Amino acid sequence: MTTRILICDDSALARKQMARALPTGLADKILFANNGLEALEKLRAHEADLMFLDLNMPEMDGYEVLERVLAEDLPIMTIVVSGDIQPEARERVRKLGAIDFIKKPTDLAVVLSLLADYGFYRPGDLESAALSDGELNSGGESQAQEISVSLNDYLQEISNVAMGRSSDLLARLLRVFVKQPIPKVAFIANSELHMAISAAHDSDTYSAVCQGFTGAGIAGEALLLFADASFREMAELLHYERLEGESVNVEVLMDMSSILFGAFLKGIGDQLDLKLSLGHPSVLGQHRQIAELLDHQNSREEQLLCIEISYTLEERDIQCDMLMLLTEDSVPFLEQRLQYLTD
Repeated sequence: MTTRILICDDSALARKQMARALPTGLADKILFANNGLEALEKLRAHEADLMFLDLNMPEMDGYEVLERVLAEDLPIMTIVVSGDIQPEARERVRKLGAIDFIKKPTDLAVVLSLLADYGFYRPGDLESAALSDGELNSGGESQAQEISVSLNDYLQEISNVAMGRSSDLLARLLRVFVKQPIPKVAFIANSELHMAISAAHDSDTYSAVCQGFTGAGIAGEALLLFADASFREMAELLHYERLEGESVNVEVLMDMSSILFGAFLKGIGDQLDLKLSLGHPSVLGQHRQIAELLDHQNSREEQLLCIEISYTLEERDIQCDMLMLLTEDSVPFLEQRLQYLTD
């Protein structure tokens, strides 16, 4: 039994991993789409029977694709594959017609089990596949090998998964829904750091906390930039007794950095198969513009790998930017891990 399968994900690494998770004989024809618009073109042409759909994409995200599929009554069965593991995200995609949800990174056993549950793969075939490692890994492999994965794409995808972990923790603690941005990855000089922050506005002031981290082959610094205008509302969400004052602002900074840094770095470490240790947090400054807060970086000459994530809480006026700054010396280790994952 063969099935026409469409894999829709903006990440080349995610598309490659998903294609490799498909068992031999299931999909003689695997199609790929980089975003929702490309996916809809193929669906309207009736080119696929089953779609694996990412949620967090440019041009048109997964939620919008599901809405269009419903509105146009397109004949497709959809399994969402996403790093956004918030319970609300799962509930929303089911209401929009997705038949199931797989969290990233893709687990081969979960994929095979779902394919069997929905009649795309017979249980007997699953047993045969389990006896052969080649069966589990060669499905779609010839096509997967044609997908080129860059270091930036690799970092963006593992950041996307780690962001999903931190957003899920934040959502559960605050009982909110965290909108998932696309992580931004750039290789920049220290002196250019303040220009790379998309959320910054010249008229706004921020407060910031930083925390160093290290692991085998990797090191860097995590920064949390919190808009001063957001402190009171966040203190309310955190159920503080007092909602205003400098001590409250510092407490918000420390609590938010503990929530976001810890979960994000654990998500990165789990994917890289290493343990990342965090140093002590320190407040960089309060009530300043972004460029002033980042003055401590200007004296350093090295280039940095900068990962930026802007956290937005639905129906809340809260602005919070997290930067992960990886040293130049971390690049060889990251390239080695990328080579291992894509070979």
